[in-house]
Amino acid sequence: MSGADEVSGPRGETPGEGPLADVIDPRPVRSHELVHEGIVWSLVRDEVDLGESGVVTREFVDHPGAVGCVALDDRERVLLIQQYRHPVGMRDWELPAGLLDVEGEQPWLAAARELAEEADFAADEWHVLADWMNSPGGSSENWRCFLARGLRALPDAHAREHEEADIVVRWVPLDEAVEAVLTGRLHNACTVAGVLAAYAARARGWQTLRPHDAPWPEHPAFR
Repeated sequence: MSGADEVSGPRGETPGEGPLADVIDPRPVRSHELVHEGIVWSLVRDEVDLGESGVVTREFVDHPGAVGCVALDDRERVLLIQQYRHPVGMRDWELPAGLLDVEGEQPWLAAARELAEEADFAADEWHVLADWMNSPGGSSENWRCFLARGLRALPDAHAREHEEADIVVRWVPLDEAVEAVLTGRLHNACTVAGVLAAYAARARGWQTLRPHDAPWPEHPAFR
């Protein structure tokens, strides 16, 4: 085997010459069981028919998905928020973000809502920056990250509670945020991915940005 073009695909096919892309290819589910119904997300167990590879049992977190934004001002500073995250026992720096837990709410509107609720800002210009799956081997979570520009402060601050009550807002030059990622000082997966995606998109003159309402078929709710 001498090159990547000789590697077989998941069903024995030789990869084509088209664009490198993930493929939506759900397999038949023989049984579905709710193992634990959580406050925000649940644990489920599926028996999945993989055809010639047999039937396997997989447990995973059933997640509604999430959105966030790289909010970039006219000085190319990124708005980051710091809040306490109990599972890791850390106050980490994050993008304004939240769950897609409002029925019927479009992703860009959810991202705008989170920017307002967590940082008291609105944006006049929204583009899709990047999409990803945080842990596809153990969670159904799909994440969409927007680039938000044309920022303006909202006149009335939102009331916050619990972990959000202690949110700290900080404006960081994009280059400084990238340096913090690459030197291991920032660890939140969505912050890492969003900051690096914004850096790469800027280097390409923002030509890779997609419309705010670009299709998102990877998320089952938007197929």
